[in-house]
Order: sequence, then structure tokens, then C-alpha cells
Amino acid sequence: MTAARDPFETVVLPVASPEDARTTCADAAAHLRRAGGHAVVVHVIEKAGGTPDEGSVEQREEGAEETFAAAREACDAAAITVETHLEYGTDVVETVSAVADAVDASAIAFTPRKGSRWLKLLSGDVANALISEGERPVVVLPDHEPEDTNASDDVAGDGGGGG
Repeated sequence: MTAARDPFETVVLPVASPEDARTTCADAAAHLRRAGGHAVVVHVIEKAGGTPDEGSVEQREEGAEETFAAAREACDAAAITVETHLEYGTDVVETVSAVADAVDASAIAFTPRKGSRWLKLLSGDVANALISEGERPVVVLPDHEPEDTNASDDVAGDGGGGG
């Protein structure tokens, strides 16, 4: 029998925007410190799969870099080890799950945001598939504001975590 792993040993944190990254990393910080774990922050640039993309790849990559900078800042402030993964895919859940497999994640965790893509994705059939067919726990973090909210005021165009 395999020993149970702490869900925050190696946790994948999918994030959609700088504000989402700040909030999610801050919400996971105490759990990560307790477990001595590290965060794997994932941002997926969604490919439209035959329909026009929402913006140029370059624009979306720049947005991803801003998102990762916010995640690194939040994790550094909380003394949490973080790595970032920029991924491209037509199915966000499959793409995040593939990263979780690649890093042998102990869990996938996120903070639901009003109107966020994750909140929408994790309702209905997608949530059922992620939970019932997934090989690792899914943790929904309670939504708390980061301790230092001054940095969030300076981000332009983050869209409030819409993904």
C-alpha cells in the first residue's frame, strides 16, 4: 500500500491572470508552508481549435509573463518555492492535467473567482470528469485577498481572472 501524500507536497495551481495568480498563490501559501511543498503555476494559452483565437499569440504570451511575475512575487513574499509552466492547448482541463502528470503533482488547487473560467469549467460535466476520472485530488481554496493588495492595483488589463 502506498503512503498517502499531502495534497500540498507538489500542487499545480492553474491561473488565468495576474490577479488570479496573486490570489491563488496567497490562498495556497499557508498550506504549502505547512507541507513544505512547492507550487507549480500553470497558465494555458487556449488554442481555438479551428476558430479565430482571441488575441495574437505574442499578446497572450506577454499576458502569461505578467501572470507568472505576479505568481513569483506572491510566492517569494510567502517564502514558497514556485515553478511556472506556460502551456498551449484546446482543452484547458486536459492541458492542466497533463502538467500535473508530468510533475507528479499531489493535487491540483485553485481559487474560484466570480466569473472565472475555472468556476465555469468546474461546473457540470467538466467537474465530474476532473474529479471522477482524475488521478489526483482537486482542492478548492477559500478565497482570501492577498495581504499586500497594493500590487494588484497596478495591473492593467487583467480582466479579474477571466482566464
